[in-house]
Amino acid sequence: MTTTNKETVLTGPGPLIVEGKQADNERLKADSNFLRGTIVDDLKDQTTGGFTADNYHIIRTHGMYQQDDRDIRNERSKQKLEPLHNVMLRARMPGGIIKPEQWLAIDKFAQESTSYGSIRLTTRQTFQFHGVLKPNIKLMHQTLNSIGIDSIATAGDVNRNVLCTSNPIESELHQEAYEWAIKISEHLLPKTRAYAEIWLDGEKLEGPEGKETQEPILGSNYLPRKFKTTVVIPPQNDIDVHANDLNFIAIAKDGKLVGFNVLVGGGLAMTHGDKSTYPRKADDFGYVSLAHTLDVATAVVTTQRDWGNRVNRKNAKTKYTLDRVGVETFKAEVEKRAGITFETTRPYEFTERGDRIGWVEGFDGRHHLALFIENGRLLDSPGKPLKSGVAELAKIHKGDFRMTANQNLIVAGVATEDKAQIEKIAREYGLINDTVSKQRKDSMACVAFPTCPLAMAEAERYLPGFVTDVEGILAKHDMSDESIILRVTGCPNGCGRAMLAEIGLVGKGPGKYNMHLGGNLAGTRVPKMYKENLSEQDILDEMDMLVARWSTERNSHEAFGDFTIRTGIIAEVKNSKRDFHD
Repeated sequence: MTTTNKETVLTGPGPLIVEGKQADNERLKADSNFLRGTIVDDLKDQTTGGFTADNYHIIRTHGMYQQDDRDIRNERSKQKLEPLHNVMLRARMPGGIIKPEQWLAIDKFAQESTSYGSIRLTTRQTFQFHGVLKPNIKLMHQTLNSIGIDSIATAGDVNRNVLCTSNPIESELHQEAYEWAIKISEHLLPKTRAYAEIWLDGEKLEGPEGKETQEPILGSNYLPRKFKTTVVIPPQNDIDVHANDLNFIAIAKDGKLVGFNVLVGGGLAMTHGDKSTYPRKADDFGYVSLAHTLDVATAVVTTQRDWGNRVNRKNAKTKYTLDRVGVETFKAEVEKRAGITFETTRPYEFTERGDRIGWVEGFDGRHHLALFIENGRLLDSPGKPLKSGVAELAKIHKGDFRMTANQNLIVAGVATEDKAQIEKIAREYGLINDTVSKQRKDSMACVAFPTCPLAMAEAERYLPGFVTDVEGILAKHDMSDESIILRVTGCPNGCGRAMLAEIGLVGKGPGKYNMHLGGNLAGTRVPKMYKENLSEQDILDEMDMLVARWSTERNSHEAFGDFTIRTGIIAEVKNSKRDFHD
């Protein structure tokens, strides 16, 4: 290695570094003055509701995406108006735990200061505000800060919100794992004070030209691409480990956390028509003791920082780095940087994946109510005042809430004497619905239209009716007691985790989807494209045929995804680089 006055630069053999002209995102990060850009100037510009030039990208590292209402974009264009620019904010909530008083504050802001009035629970185990106009952006950050929440590094080329299994049963073990999720999140955060300076009127850092001089882990150009980390407690794979760059699988002894198995290189995003992109499972590097956890996290992130592809962003994720340099080469570098040798992987098994909807009792005698929130959207509508219902729960609940990576909400830590009151409120506001099918609970979608700028097709708004149709197909073939892990995304970027579903629909255009089959219940197998560019009716026709076969040809209790592979309907993806596009 050689060292410059800016950052460490690797000078190794060819395959470790991708040569060529760097992507423009590398320039804008280098020119951003450690993620400040000229955001302050844009905030003062009242001639536009949006952010300009590089700031459009830089605000992502502050947890925001610039969006507009695509339902009215054409009409505004006809009126010679710019799109109705606003931002979506994703909060940083490691492990997804939020206190009732915090919830009431975000509920109030959503109601009073966003265009949609809703709160959305996300697949990243946090909440999002949608439709925040420029005059309210600073107020939003200051409101969050006043209740101990921020949105630092929940988007952009950094380590994002750290997920943790929402296990309410093994309370002591979950508490330990949750504390590690927080430690990892804090350890890998950007060190720049840009967020505090811009949004919280923090004091500017003194130094050469008023700038920081280093980002010890992320580097002055930050990471080549987004980076996702989880802490997982088997047997639940409720956060989908294979969707993430770095995963710590909790290993317990006598109910106490003793260390982690480390999985590296998962990721689901791809690009239509580009066979150099593909979803990929994470590789198992082995076991480490608790004492080495942060060292390993640092080593994985810095190796990806130095070796990741900064020329082609479509191949910049950790999964592509592992496939390019070799898993053993990457692992050896992590061991060298961390000063450890991975031990043999400790035994574990994933037997559950979704959330346990309804009441469960923890080992400590406390009770936990998991509420099914379709698509994670909390909004009051006729007959379903869901958002108001959660607010009412927050007013009397003495425990905490846990947002799950499956877009649901757990009312956690309820005393026996308080159960009846909690359930009464939940039922009164439509948060408990005994008629919701298992299929609906096992289905999920990303936001897509009207807010996501990347959406090619509907997802969140399409899913409810689609699931109703699927329920009808299951009933037609006497399979109502069964369900299929079903996920819909409006584009191939992976937010709805369709590439770990038994049936994954990926938006291709308005009303058109690619259909993927062959994932499994445990979330440890990537599905493969079955048919391309299907209409909504085509999808239902295919599902009718497939479920008919499943009902008559399956082995005893055989899951749908396993059935499609055993019968040759779809080939198994064992190695994504080799098999996914084959």
